[in-house]
Parts: sequence; structure tokens; C-alpha cells
Amino acid sequence: MIDAELTLRPLHKVDGDPVFDEPWQAEALAIADILVSKGMFSARTWSEALGKALKDAQSVGAVDNQQTYYNCVLSALEQLVAEHSDIDQQTMATKRQDWEHAYLSTPHGQPVRLK
Repeated sequence: MIDAELTLRPLHKVDGDPVFDEPWQAEALAIADILVSKGMFSARTWSEALGKALKDAQSVGAVDNQQTYYNCVLSALEQLVAEHSDIDQQTMATKRQDWEHAYLSTPHGQPVRLK
């Protein structure tokens, strides 16, 4: 388990546009940065995995936008975590389903909680 505190800074703007569409996008990249700095995988490995995910998205005709980019970030991150830790793809898929169920069954405005 990686023990790291994730501190988000304000989403700065570039030429009047936000750098990220959503805070989770900054968080995903921050998680990748933390995992690199903690030695789970190298910056080169991260770069190669992200590059492959982007090429794969392009090859299936994905729209070139921020949403596709961050879907690729998540895909690459999940792949590397599965390869370099005890957390496998099935565990991640199950946890994602648990979160989705919790989210969909939580009344609007209430905190989402896993059981």
C-alpha cells in the first residue's frame, strides 16, 4: 500500500480555460505521480503505458478530447497498478461495481458510502 497524502491545489487556468475539466482528472495524474515517486513503476513505464492507451483509443476512433485523454490515464494507471502490485484487474472491476452501486443507490446530496 502506498502511504501518501494527496493535496490538490486550485485548478489553474491556461489562456482563460481550466487545465482540468474535473478535479478527479487532476487527482488521477497526481496518483500516477505519487506512484512513480514511491517507486511502484518508473516515469518511463508510466509514459509508455499512457502512450499505448492513447494510441489504442485513437485506433478505435475515440474522439480526441479531454475525456478520452483521462479515460486513457485511468486505463494506463489501472494496468500498471495491476502489473506492479497485489491489486489485480478483477479486484479493481469489483470495487468499481461496488462504487457504482453505492453511487446509484445514494439519494442526491447525501455522501456515497461503501458497505
